[in-house]
Amino acid sequence: MASNSLMALWLIPALPLFSAAILLVSTGRMPKPIVSVMGAGSVGLSALCVVAIAQKFLTDGKVIELTLWTWMAVGDFTPGIAFYVDGLTIVMMSVITGVGFLIHLYSTEFMAEDESFCRYFAYMNLFVAMMLLLVMADNLLLLYLGWEGVGVCSYLLVGFWHQDANNGKAARKAFVVTRVGDTAMALGLFLLFTELGTLNIQQLLSNAGQEWQVGDLIPVIATALLLGGAVGKSAQIPLHTWLPDAMAGPTPVSALIHAATMVTAGVYLIARTHGLFLLAPETLQAVAWVGVLTLLLAAFTALAQHDIKRILAYSTISQIGYMFLALGVSAFSSGIFHLMTHAFFKALLFLAAGAVIHCLHHEHNIFRMGGLRTRLPVVFWSFLIGSAALAALPFTSGFYSKDAILLSAWELPEIGPWLWAGGLLGALLTSIYSFRLVFIVFFGEAKTKPDKQPGWKMAGPLILLCGLSIIGGWFVLPLTHVFPTASDHHNVAHSIEIISIATPVIGVLIAYLLFLGRQISIANLVESNVGQALKNFWFSGWRFDDLYHAVFVRTYTGLAHWWRHEPVDSIYNAIISINQWLHRIFSATQSGQLRWYASSMVLGLIVLIALVLRHSS
Repeated sequence: MASNSLMALWLIPALPLFSAAILLVSTGRMPKPIVSVMGAGSVGLSALCVVAIAQKFLTDGKVIELTLWTWMAVGDFTPGIAFYVDGLTIVMMSVITGVGFLIHLYSTEFMAEDESFCRYFAYMNLFVAMMLLLVMADNLLLLYLGWEGVGVCSYLLVGFWHQDANNGKAARKAFVVTRVGDTAMALGLFLLFTELGTLNIQQLLSNAGQEWQVGDLIPVIATALLLGGAVGKSAQIPLHTWLPDAMAGPTPVSALIHAATMVTAGVYLIARTHGLFLLAPETLQAVAWVGVLTLLLAAFTALAQHDIKRILAYSTISQIGYMFLALGVSAFSSGIFHLMTHAFFKALLFLAAGAVIHCLHHEHNIFRMGGLRTRLPVVFWSFLIGSAALAALPFTSGFYSKDAILLSAWELPEIGPWLWAGGLLGALLTSIYSFRLVFIVFFGEAKTKPDKQPGWKMAGPLILLCGLSIIGGWFVLPLTHVFPTASDHHNVAHSIEIISIATPVIGVLIAYLLFLGRQISIANLVESNVGQALKNFWFSGWRFDDLYHAVFVRTYTGLAHWWRHEPVDSIYNAIISINQWLHRIFSATQSGQLRWYASSMVLGLIVLIALVLRHSS
């Protein structure tokens, strides 16, 4: 039984990795039905292996460890290709393989007409394999390998339709911006290894508890560097600007990045190393404020968008902000719980948006849609349920996890009420922009008629995710094996709980009065000079891209242009010129005249004999 479980463990990342390798080697010559089976089937088999591992973990209640081989040996530094599975790992593996399989199945229909069908599934499977490697690693070096692998795969998938130059630009932006955070994380790993002598996560946390006291400078610096990596991968302020542009990739890619893989990596990193962060209260407080500021910025920005995928992209940034808020107030279980529920309803929303785009001639503008409630009923109910969970309406999965985060924030001394108020405002805005999307796209006058209906490969995952988005909050996987038992919030006043519950409902009512019932009109406000300026400011993402372009991009390109004729270049240019001159001289000797060749040979022979005689004398 034990050997079977260990085999199932290493098969979890190996199956999608092996499938990706075969698909890449086939270079697109494999028939699409076989590609579909290999692409989606390998992730499905990984999900079954996760079920087997989870069953063993729940039965035994023991951490599962497996070392395959030693990766490298440099003195006492011997990191291995080794896995560590506890409750947190199981949650992450379940999300990655379970939701990932549904996205893959959906993709077999969504991408069926694409000529790069095989390449698409090769990249997707490699993405899943790298994310599994990241969350299963027992040491930070192997985790970092998966971390960088996910970054490379995001570049490949965001720029998948590379024929459009804008898609390539978006892919490069995602790659470069996240590299900033990755560099900070690498520095953090160097510091931790230098100070603690290991990168094995459990040993590192144990050593840190023995070597450092709460509030010491070194853990504050180390965790701040890890936070830099987390904000890059999870698209939080100030490294959030790559995520909206990442919508250039196919919609299932957006669902995979936003729901099950890449953007959750930063949340996982902080949760996995929470023992370090508990030694650095200043960094934890920074995590909380980063989360609150990000969720508010993204929520306001989502209100001004008209591209259906960009609205969902900013909602992802906002919801990851809630997870950071939870981590920052030490509600680690609530943060991971929200990660899990968010995976359900955000995958549902992206796949439903993909179905709308697929059936509406690739239309993205929500104001060119409308009236789809009766024309695409499965998609409508999917969007309605997903939006309800995103808005955290009572009895949806998002309600249980987001409510726990807000109540945990309220209980934090001193700054808790401020964090709670920021999270509450974000909840109000979330419900408004979520149902603004529902009312504009699915109600009112039809502006674009669908030319097809989603097939079972698209509808099936939507229906399953609908169920998870409703009941996903009624159960919690065994996080208590990793984190302290979550608070029951006995110290929170009933009025605070009522306000937290009522706020999303009020937001839905406001959205109805503004966008469906039209009892309230804000047209004059929006059309005013102040309203237009504010709308443009939010639409642009608060001008962060403009700021970065002015401060970093222009500065870098200006310096590069200025140094293009730097003095050191004259040395290399001289070498080039000398070689070109010699090339012209030697080329001139190749005249094609036999007498010249014979004379050259005789002259060379004379010189050679003379040198030999001189040397012998």
